[in-house]
Amino acid sequence: MSHPQSQQILRVEEGEGGLRMDVYLTRHLPEVSRSKVQAAIKSGLVFKNGVVVRAAETVSVGDEISWQLLSRAAVPAAALPEDMPLDILFEDASLLILNKPAGIVVHPGAGHHSGTLVAGLLNHCLSLSTLGGEERPGIVHRLDKETSGCLVVAKTDQSHAGLSALFERRDIRKTYLALVAGRPRKPSGRIEIPIARHRIHRQKMAADESGRGRTATTEYRMVTTSGRVSLIECHPLTGRTHQIRVHLKHLNCPVLGDPVYGRRESFSRQMLHAWKLEFLHPVTGTPVSACAPIPREFFEAFPQMPSKI
Repeated sequence: MSHPQSQQILRVEEGEGGLRMDVYLTRHLPEVSRSKVQAAIKSGLVFKNGVVVRAAETVSVGDEISWQLLSRAAVPAAALPEDMPLDILFEDASLLILNKPAGIVVHPGAGHHSGTLVAGLLNHCLSLSTLGGEERPGIVHRLDKETSGCLVVAKTDQSHAGLSALFERRDIRKTYLALVAGRPRKPSGRIEIPIARHRIHRQKMAADESGRGRTATTEYRMVTTSGRVSLIECHPLTGRTHQIRVHLKHLNCPVLGDPVYGRRESFSRQMLHAWKLEFLHPVTGTPVSACAPIPREFFEAFPQMPSKI
């Protein structure tokens, strides 16, 4: 197996088996912080026996671990505050929910060192939770760059831990709207297809009916259709990478404007919007509900869009 020259390689030795991947790399890279190692793993820069690894994955004796050089270009330093407009839907002392615009990256990453949502949040908030590491202050979950809508942010470590637990238990109800090509055979249903990394294109995900992927479940309902285009309401019950986009493609209804799982065509963005978030506040226990207005691009792309859903 060959490796790009930009990669370093180690082989797991006796006594190291069973270590988490981030712990193993931190031991061998004392000059790199654990948070930067974790960021590299999440960015798909670390491989075990040639396959991209997950953050919680462990190593075994004899495994060959390779990674792209953890330079500043690959794993960014801590984000700096930047003045930018934020559309705040809900805010209190513990958390906030904002309406993320399409085209904005949530946190710094390879190729995105400034202009991220985190930079705007650092400028807006006196403090943010630290549990996500210095590159992801306050970030509990993410939205793709081209996906707009509701994003919850933790201001304190207490709220971050509570929100993470809610996501883990699936106690946060997420509602997305998607404009898709065609129409599903059934007007509503549940998609239960595991999702795994694409075997060839490692930056893509794919439906994996072999069962080797991670469990993924999405409920959907067709709101309206013109035949060629449909408006779909989705409730992801799990939080896999690109889950809704992969599951809708599996229905032969790819999201319009999605250059990865569909076709860009004349659309300026992928037509996926995180419409609503509903949960019990992790600190006060009171119900929290936020709704991000449907973007104008949806109405421009689909004249049949209903005024109320």
